[in-house]
Amino acid sequence: QVKPQFESRENRTYGIFKAILYKTQLVAGVNYFIKVQVSDADYVHLRVFQSLPYENQGPSLVSFQTGKTRDDPLTYF
Repeated sequence: QVKPQFESRENRTYGIFKAILYKTQLVAGVNYFIKVQVSDADYVHLRVFQSLPYENQGPSLVSFQTGKTRDDPLTYF
């Protein structure tokens, strides 16, 4: 659901957009830290916020880091 948000911010499209790993952080909702494969050798880290169910809002791309590799650790950013 956040692929269009990411592509819009990066001003490019990705043929590959596969989540490889994720972590969660419970706040007033949930922060998801997601490692996403965007090409054979390139990865990005996404921070996605999902609000509480009663707020009735979809996931929102908060921040991202490009230029990552498969071996880069997924940490808070």
